[in-house]
Amino acid sequence: MNNFTSFHFKEFCYQVIDELGFNKPTPIQEKVIPLINKKRDIIGISQTGTGKTHAFLLPIMNNINTAHDSVQAVITAPTRELASQIYQNAKLFMKYNPQLRVSLIVGGSDRNKAVQKLTTQPHLVIGTPGRIKDLSLEAQALKITTAKIFVVDEADMTLEFGYLEDIDAVAGKMADDLQMMVFSATIPQNLRPFLKKYMKNPETVEINSQLVTTANVEHILLATKHQERYRVLKDIMATIDPYICIIFANRRSEVSTITRRLREDGYKVGEIHGDLEPRERKQMMRRIQNMEYQYIVATDIAARGIDIDGVSHVINMELPMEPNFYIHRSGRCGRGSYTGVCYSMYDSNDEKNIAVLERKGIEFKNVVLKKGQFVDLGEREKRKKRIKQPTELEKQVQMIVRKPKKVKPGYKKKRKREVEQLVRKQKRALIREDIKRQKKERARQAQIAKRAMEED
Repeated sequence: MNNFTSFHFKEFCYQVIDELGFNKPTPIQEKVIPLINKKRDIIGISQTGTGKTHAFLLPIMNNINTAHDSVQAVITAPTRELASQIYQNAKLFMKYNPQLRVSLIVGGSDRNKAVQKLTTQPHLVIGTPGRIKDLSLEAQALKITTAKIFVVDEADMTLEFGYLEDIDAVAGKMADDLQMMVFSATIPQNLRPFLKKYMKNPETVEINSQLVTTANVEHILLATKHQERYRVLKDIMATIDPYICIIFANRRSEVSTITRRLREDGYKVGEIHGDLEPRERKQMMRRIQNMEYQYIVATDIAARGIDIDGVSHVINMELPMEPNFYIHRSGRCGRGSYTGVCYSMYDSNDEKNIAVLERKGIEFKNVVLKKGQFVDLGEREKRKKRIKQPTELEKQVQMIVRKPKKVKPGYKKKRKREVEQLVRKQKRALIREDIKRQKKERARQAQIAKRAMEED
């Protein structure tokens, strides 16, 4: 049939694979599916668009025993949008195996209706951590103690939104022999204690996909040179006229501050970050989808998995801490046949990350803003490549340190050290002379002032 045959799935799974048009497993599917079948705990590190969802959905659906009316697997996602996306993928399995029962458990819906629907338990639960905790621990309508598999999708985003306590509470009520899988773009330090608590010798699967941005995107660097970044942002905004522009900041607090200052300056601005309440987030997403905002300020993680049509520009207040996040940011614009521009403010601390991105094939243009115009500065590292010319003092010292007729290995380094030592010595001597001169000058000025006072 196709390269999925080696996994020995049931017929309904192959029907799903055929409808989706999958020809062969993606790298993450190839590695994760056999591990799930071996009941291993897994930490999967991969970006979106790698086939991650079906890497866990295919084996989970294949292994569900429809003869048992009990919850057999739980999958959490940090937002309703992401949970709904997973649920839509799961519904296709029910098309080819009507005996499967999958429930979407998310906030924002009628709680009493959700409880009533659980009179018959689903085989698979997909939902947000808070609502799953509520219906299983508070209402005790959802019986998760029977589940043998627990998947935490977008774990770094779950941490960012403050849902790790809910996940902890849910996992704490599950079986001791629970098979846990955690999928994330990154594994933040604050997530590690949780992983250590619940996972038994997990297998880490890291998919280092060589992500490349669309050729329609122009990448522009602006050196801040100790300027206030908000001032630079305002200068960029005064120069461009975007259809929709996303402004990225690395921290939630920065997103809030930038949004507040822009609103105070008269801009109508949207914001997406982990500190928004669920109701605020829902309203914000509706307004963004209705294209009410020309500018949207966001964190990386909060913006993940959300499609915003018509983004023409991206502005990075600073480069992201993870180089691959830059590719996701810049990939927000220039989609389809449209062009896009990604502006990034940077300083000397970002050189390492810029070099990583350049090795991935991203070509940056180095510019500065002058009188409302972007002026191309040419090659970014021109100063680094410039050959240092010796000073007059260094030339004189090199003449003093003579080259011997016969040279030994390491001579050039030794001569360079001798020259540098003599240069330092000569500089110190010049400084001492200058100090003496200044002292004499001050003493002379003091004598002149004293004589002037005596004459008066």
